[in-house]
Amino acid sequence: MYGDEATVRKILTELGDTWAVVGLSSNRERAAYGVAEVLQRFGKRVVPVHPKAETVHGEQGYASLSDIPFDVDVVDVFVNSDLAGPVADEAAAKGAGAVWFQLGVIDEAAYERTRAAGLEMVMDRCPAIEIPRLG
Repeated sequence: MYGDEATVRKILTELGDTWAVVGLSSNRERAAYGVAEVLQRFGKRVVPVHPKAETVHGEQGYASLSDIPFDVDVVDVFVNSDLAGPVADEAAAKGAGAVWFQLGVIDEAAYERTRAAGLEMVMDRCPAIEIPRLG
């Protein structure tokens, strides 16, 4: 398990409400689109990060984390596992408080690096599944 219940709860309730969602585009068929919608329903500001830099769910998109001109609290990662590690490294460089790798996104080396850098991290879980469970 890459992120115990206490870590999940801390990320979802204590670390802030600005979430950069890497891989979020206007494609309604992609999981990121629906997850971002759920996060918004629960009061999170969702910032799309995608090469197309599209506006999604009313929020301006950016091509990369480094292009976002304000702080982000959590970086939610919807990219393939082989691309996720560099995103986690960018999140640490950006000053995020946590990184969340979605279901199926696993990079144990990135997990260790991210935790060693002082960030909270959850891997292979979905915040849209976890946040309603908090009550």
